[in-house]
Amino acid sequence: MLEENIGKAGRLMMRPIPILLLFFIAVFFNSCQTKESPQRPNILFIMSDDHAYQAISAYGSPLINTPHIDRLAKEGMLFTNATVTNSICAPSRATILTGTFNHVNGKIDNRRAFDTTQVTFPQIFQAQGYETAMFG
Repeated sequence: MLEENIGKAGRLMMRPIPILLLFFIAVFFNSCQTKESPQRPNILFIMSDDHAYQAISAYGSPLINTPHIDRLAKEGMLFTNATVTNSICAPSRATILTGTFNHVNGKIDNRRAFDTTQVTFPQIFQAQGYETAMFG
């Protein structure tokens, strides 16, 4: 008789486990679903140093063939008219990164260090959920 009760108790204890298992599986799969969010563009910003337009065939140059850059230009955006606020390497990059003139961001030459406490556009993108990286 005692063995029967233990057996019944064991079966009774086994019944909630499949229900709990199903509950946890449902919670798991529900948490794995992607949330609907507005479409954001993928942004690939390429800045090369001393890279003249004649060095990219997308600009019509017969000197060199750059099929991968050409594809990016065809499927994305190709700038045909650009100006710089400073033609010196590091100050120009500081202007692009911060969106401020050099007398504001303090990067006036290639010798002094860049003030890394300033807000840069990659930080703004990161705050909006984008993944950013710099190479070079």
